[in-house]
Amino acid sequence: MSQKEIAVEMRNIHKIYPDGVVALKGVDFIVKKGEIHGLLGENGAGKTTLMRILYGEIKPTKGEIKIFGERVKFSGPWDAIRKGIGMVYQHFTLVPTFTVKENLFLSLLSINPKATIDEAIEKAKQVSKQTGLRIPFDRVIEELPIGVQQRVEIIKSLIREAKILILDEPTSVLTPVETKDLFEALLKLKQQGITIIFITHKLKEVKEITDHVTVLRRGQVVGTVETSKVTEKDLARMMVEREILFKLEKKPAKPGREVLVVKDLEVYDDRGLPAVKGVTLTVREGEILGLAGVQGNGQKELAEAIAGMRPVASGKIIIDDIDVTQLSAFERYKLGLAYVPDSRKVGLIYDMNIVENVALTNLYRIISKKSRRMKWGVAEKIASEVISKLEVVAPSLSTPIKYLSGGNQQKVMVGREIVREPRAFVVTEPTQGLDVAATEFIRKTLIHLRDEGKAILLISTDLDEILQLSDRIAVIYEGKIMAIGKPEEFTLERLGLLMGGVHA
Repeated sequence: MSQKEIAVEMRNIHKIYPDGVVALKGVDFIVKKGEIHGLLGENGAGKTTLMRILYGEIKPTKGEIKIFGERVKFSGPWDAIRKGIGMVYQHFTLVPTFTVKENLFLSLLSINPKATIDEAIEKAKQVSKQTGLRIPFDRVIEELPIGVQQRVEIIKSLIREAKILILDEPTSVLTPVETKDLFEALLKLKQQGITIIFITHKLKEVKEITDHVTVLRRGQVVGTVETSKVTEKDLARMMVEREILFKLEKKPAKPGREVLVVKDLEVYDDRGLPAVKGVTLTVREGEILGLAGVQGNGQKELAEAIAGMRPVASGKIIIDDIDVTQLSAFERYKLGLAYVPDSRKVGLIYDMNIVENVALTNLYRIISKKSRRMKWGVAEKIASEVISKLEVVAPSLSTPIKYLSGGNQQKVMVGREIVREPRAFVVTEPTQGLDVAATEFIRKTLIHLRDEGKAILLISTDLDEILQLSDRIAVIYEGKIMAIGKPEEFTLERLGLLMGGVHA
């Protein structure tokens, strides 16, 4: 490959953090101009660190970076942006109270202080026409569906004339239809010579959209391969050094009595607007009820209301025949409820260490009834169990959560609930951002909990997860239940339409 063909050339990249954690060990990462290049790896493998170095967020301890053949040293993302690099994070960086056009204007100002808002709109219209990504310029960001916000993020990078676009887990918040639209847009960008680095844990997507894929394992490159010449199993084996079960064995469900009942529930969002509108659901012992829907359609508010974190406007929540509608979250936990929120920023306290974060939802097991003091030995034992069961990669139990990779943070948040062996388990996006091995483990664990008689409400935007794990499926759209049925009653197409508000 000649220098003229290379967009990104990262050679011998090392990254050692001040606490001694070695994130990258001599990584070579080469991306051709105008290709879609996948980046795979287990949680903690170094993917995010490598891309943060490429985007100028952090500096490598050692190594060389060339962009389109020019050696570069970035002082911050602003330097990377000026060299034509754009990054769309899993958690968007838009100003939620600004309109779309105001966000685009702010983005353009970062490379051209003399830019006008009309110039930003004109550039965005051209990009929209070239890619097919349509956006409403006058709408406020926080009022838009997640999929539309993502389009704004992509266009925000492209109006800054990005020639290299880094996408971090871009389909995790999209419906099948939106994913198809995104892929069509990416292929159009590829035809226009834009280079795309595609980070994902979904091997099907890697096979569908990428030209080459680089696999990292424990901070080193396992290999870079031509996507068409490998299978999903090959890629999974490169990531984790063992076979992964893509289809989990699951015995037929044997549902027992009702454990979690939601009746005519009405809940408001943070703006005081109706988010859950008359939802009625029942989850029995020994079953998984999967709730499918595009992010932002009331799932978060429903889960928080069940967990006792959000007030109920009307309706009832019943756990084991006890009306808990007015009980605190702590009282519900003591009754056997467990809850995994949809965001690590909500579920974890980043400045606390692993033991302290595990203790947060296990206080009734850790606080001495006599002295009312924390039994830190018990807390450490529970945390060790989480680390062991979930295979969390961390230097020690005393490591602050903020120093763990996003995937390992997710493992801690899910694991601390799993080890409690709850009666009713409300779990939201349990495998979001996890590698194939951790995803397989958590899904197996959920099935095991079901077989032990636990009642599980699984809220997920991952339709493969919903179809694979659920004994019954409910679809939510704009706070209302569109349909409930067995998995065999739903095709991907029907689920996608229902998630978009179409009954057909």
